[in-house]
Amino acid sequence: MNAGALTGDGRAVQLRDGNQLPVLGLGVWQVPDGPVCVNAVRWALELGYRHIDTAKAYGNEASVGKALRESGVPRNEVFITTKFYPGRQDPVAEAEASLRRLGVDQVDLYLVHWPQGGPLRAWPGMEQARVRGLAKSIGVSNFGADDLGKVLAAASVPPAVDQIEFSAVHYRRGLMDACRSAEVVPEAYSPLGTGRHLSNKRVTAIAARAGRTPAQVLLRWCLQHGLPVIPKSTHRERIEENAQIFDFTLSEEDMAELDALDQTHGTDRALERHWWR
Repeated sequence: MNAGALTGDGRAVQLRDGNQLPVLGLGVWQVPDGPVCVNAVRWALELGYRHIDTAKAYGNEASVGKALRESGVPRNEVFITTKFYPGRQDPVAEAEASLRRLGVDQVDLYLVHWPQGGPLRAWPGMEQARVRGLAKSIGVSNFGADDLGKVLAAASVPPAVDQIEFSAVHYRRGLMDACRSAEVVPEAYSPLGTGRHLSNKRVTAIAARAGRTPAQVLLRWCLQHGLPVIPKSTHRERIEENAQIFDFTLSEEDMAELDALDQTHGTDRALERHWWR
């Protein structure tokens, strides 16, 4: 099975290293540590989610771990992603600290959160984290095509994933294509535009025609472009709603209408601005 190919049930994509990434996950960016995060993660696991995406920078790894333990779902059934905070120096030490907060022996995916200090600075340490068994797969986040190319040219172990801001309004077609040509799976964060895209008139019209919610339409659009998605919500009913995206298909006309919402001009850049500079 090639990198990026869907599994037979359509619920996971194959990574280049042989591991499988669920196509639907819960993101916990901006979810406060404590009961709000614990509840959101526990509800997601109860509702059938099997991927939770967190990061050192989010400050809620401990709550993700608490929810996982309380859920009763076996650890080997849940794909956990966390991220190296590039303001630190040592990805190995940071991975070990993340594992302590999460209360697990290994994460399934460990990402460089953004390319601060240059795209290559953290990569040797990321490779070491994988060699030491701290992470099954390693990858990057917020890396544009140029950054990704530099890592691929220098890496002993190439990144398996590039997690990027991606939605109908941020349809980074050039970056998506660059990832795929390099056998790197592009993964969509903020697929709903942190809620901003839900009121778009074209999205709501398509949702009305399909008998679906705007969120379901936007998530389905990502899936039909082949990208795993990690929508964020702290409301049980919305977490449940966001999972109901496997039993319908958007038409070619609907997909084209949504494609046309792009405001990035099909860029191969990951971000419009670099906040760390």
